[in-house]
Amino acid sequence: MLKFVILICFSLSLQIFGQKIIWKEDLKLKWENFKSPVNRKSNPDVVAYTHCGWEYSVVKSSNPKATIDFTIETIFNEDKSWKDTKRINDYVLLHEQKHFDIAEIFARKLRKEVQEKIKTSSDWDKYFKGIYSAVSNDYKNFQITYDKVTEHGINKEKQAEYNELISSELENLKNFRTS
Repeated sequence: MLKFVILICFSLSLQIFGQKIIWKEDLKLKWENFKSPVNRKSNPDVVAYTHCGWEYSVVKSSNPKATIDFTIETIFNEDKSWKDTKRINDYVLLHEQKHFDIAEIFARKLRKEVQEKIKTSSDWDKYFKGIYSAVSNDYKNFQITYDKVTEHGINKEKQAEYNELISSELENLKNFRTS
């Protein structure tokens, strides 16, 4: 129980002091959301950087047969995301939005895996780390491939293909979105 209280306090402090946006279907990023003044990439092709990922919590019991309550949110960290103000435009913003959307795709995949494979506290203890590791690795690899193939959004043909793929994946996993 103490771990849960600490997790809640940590989450509340992030909400109060951290600048984050929770992914929602109808919410799109704006350049004002990219608040870090520091350009941390040395690649001259990179015009902006989207710092996004997940936050999750679990409530589980010491009773191995008890059910769990698992939640995961896709978040965008404003204070760790930056832009080159001299080179930004709507097209680049769309590329960055897709990074955030990719994070949501993999959050849905994680929700799906947890719903399908973890029913009890005992299941959580046995399976969660492996599930999380696999989905997390796939997520990181997808993000890297997305930037490589689209050349950080410069290749408009490949960007258009990924835009379709990302929209399709979000639709395919719609049963695992949050309400």
